[in-house]
Amino acid sequence: MKAIMVMFDSLNRHLLPPYGAEWTHALNFARLAARTVTFDNCYAGSMPCMPARRELHTGRHNFLHRGWGPLEPFDDSMPELLKRSGVYTHLVSDHQHYFEDGGATYHTRYSSWEFFRGQEGDPWKGRVADPAVPADLHSSRGETWRQDWVNRQYLDTEAKQPQTLTFDAGLEFLRDNHADDGWFVQIETFDPHEPFFTHQKYKDLYPHDYDGPHFDWPDYTRVTETDEQVAHARYEYAALLSMCDHSLGRVLDAMDAYGLWEDTLLIVCTDHGFLLGEKGWWAKVVQPWYNELVHTPLFLHDPRRPRLAGTRHAGLVQTVDIAPTLLEFFGVERTPDMQGRPLAEATREAALFGIFGGHVNITDGRHVYMRACVDDDNRPLYEHTLMPTRIRGRFTPEELADVTLAEPFSFTKGVRTLRVAARTSALLGPAHFGTLLFDLATDPAQERPVVDDATELRMIRLLVTALRANDAPISQFERLGIPWEPDEVGDEHLLVAAQRARADAASRPTPRVGDFPEGTVNLRTPLAELLRHPLAADAVRRHLPGLLDSELLTLRSGGSLLQLAATTRAVDHEGLTALAEDLARLFPPPAVSGTGSVARAAGRR
Repeated sequence: MKAIMVMFDSLNRHLLPPYGAEWTHALNFARLAARTVTFDNCYAGSMPCMPARRELHTGRHNFLHRGWGPLEPFDDSMPELLKRSGVYTHLVSDHQHYFEDGGATYHTRYSSWEFFRGQEGDPWKGRVADPAVPADLHSSRGETWRQDWVNRQYLDTEAKQPQTLTFDAGLEFLRDNHADDGWFVQIETFDPHEPFFTHQKYKDLYPHDYDGPHFDWPDYTRVTETDEQVAHARYEYAALLSMCDHSLGRVLDAMDAYGLWEDTLLIVCTDHGFLLGEKGWWAKVVQPWYNELVHTPLFLHDPRRPRLAGTRHAGLVQTVDIAPTLLEFFGVERTPDMQGRPLAEATREAALFGIFGGHVNITDGRHVYMRACVDDDNRPLYEHTLMPTRIRGRFTPEELADVTLAEPFSFTKGVRTLRVAARTSALLGPAHFGTLLFDLATDPAQERPVVDDATELRMIRLLVTALRANDAPISQFERLGIPWEPDEVGDEHLLVAAQRARADAASRPTPRVGDFPEGTVNLRTPLAELLRHPLAADAVRRHLPGLLDSELLTLRSGGSLLQLAATTRAVDHEGLTALAEDLARLFPPPAVSGTGSVARAAGRR
C-alpha cells in the first residue's frame, strides 16, 4: 500500500474549476476531479497554519485548548504511528513555520524529511543593506517583509522557487520508490499563501491593465484599496494558483507514468482559504471565519474504490478526518483520542471550527453559527500546554509566573497541563463582530446574517454537544456564556439578536483610499513611519486624541491609520478626515517617483 498527500496552503475552493470557477486557469484540478471523489462539504477545523497541522497529525481539534504551537508530548501523530507500524513516511515541504518556535516538533515525526527555503520572509539569505523595492501597498513592513524582498533576489527563475523545488523532491521520491511498497509521502507547499510571488508566464494568463504600486501581499485587514488594486491582487493570487495547478499536474503525470492509480491513495487538500476582497476583507484571522476561509477543497482517490472516480461526496467532513483515513488505509488502528473518522464513513451531524480566542463556530451544512464571547473582555480564556511557544517566540517569564496546573483532559493521557492566562483584546476579538447566524440555503455568500431564535437554540445545543465531545475547558463555556448541558440551553443564552447592533456596525462600508486627500505622508503610511515625522505625530495628537496612548498601536503597529480605522472602527471618522487634510497640507504630493530602498519606499505612502 502507498499513499500520497499533496497539501497546499490558503487554497481557495471557490476559485477552482471543480467547484464552479470559470475564470481561473487550473486544468489539472479539473483533471484531478475526474479521477477522484470531490468533497462538497469539507470544513477546516483549527486555524491557521500550525493549528491545522496539529489536527492533521492528531485527528482532533486544537483551537479550544491552545493557540499556535508545536505537537504536545501527549499527542498521537499520524505519521509517527505509521512509521512505528512499518510504513515509511517522508515529508517534502517549503512551509517555513515547521522550523520556527511554534512548529518545531512536526517534521521530526516522519521517517525522513526535506525542506526548501525562501517563502514569505523566511530568514534565509543574509543581506545587511536594504534591498531595492518598488513602491508597495503592503503596510506591515517589519522584518518579515524586508526579508521577503531579500529572498526574492535569489528566486529569479521558476526552477529556483521553493514550490518548484518541493515538487521536484516529491517527484524524486516517487521515481525512486514507486516500485516499493509501504510508504506515505506528503508533498506540501506554502503556496498559494501570500505573498503571491510568481514569474511572468503565470501572470500572462491573466492580462489586465494596471499601473499602480506593487501589490501581491495584502495586509490582514479590511479592504481600503481602490477597485483596480483589489482586482490586481486577485489576479496575482490567480497566477500563483495556476503555478500550483502546474505542480499538481506533475504529480498526476507521475501517477500515470508509474501506474500508481492502481495501488496508491491520493489526497489533495489545504488548511484554509484566503479572502481576496470578499465582504470587504483581505486574508484571515482578524475577521470571522467565513466560508471562503473554512469551506475547503478536498479530493480523494482510494484505489480500493475505483468506481468512485469522478463522483462527488455531499457529506459533512473535516480536516480531522484525514489522519484516520490514512491510518485505516494502511491497516493501523487510530487511537481513542482521535475524533476524526475515515473519509469513507466520516459524515457527521455538525462540524466545529475556529481559532483560539475567536468565535467558536459550528455548521450543520445548512446553517453556520458563529458564537462570540458573552462579555467584551473575552474572558476567561486560558492556554493549556506543555510546550509554551508561539509562532516565532516563547511564552515570556511574566506570562509563566502565575501558571497553574490544570487537571488532565481526556486526551492528555493522565498528564496535567500548564494553564496560562491567554492574551486577549477587546478591540480585535469576537465581541467586535457579535454573534452571527447564516442560512446558506438562502444566503450562500454569508452577506445577510439572520435572527432566528429557534435555529439559534438548536445550533447552541449542537455547539454544547461538540464542545463536550472535545473535552473543552469549562472556561470556554464561561466566556461563550453557554451551559454545560445541552438540555439546559434556553432563551437566556441567545446572543444573535442581543449583539445585532455590533454585527451591523462591523458590516458598514469601509473607508477607502479615494475618500481622503493624500500627500507624501498620509493615512496609508505605515504607523511606525508616520510617527517618525514630528509634525505628523503632532497632527495625530490633535485630531485623534488618546490614540497614541491606546493599545491600538500595539495591536496594529505594522499597519496604517486607514487600516486601523477600517478594522477596529475605534477611530472617529471626522477626526480621520481632518487629519488627512492636515497631513496633505503638511506633506504635499510629490512628483512621480521610481524605485528605492526599503526605507524610502516605506515613506512614499
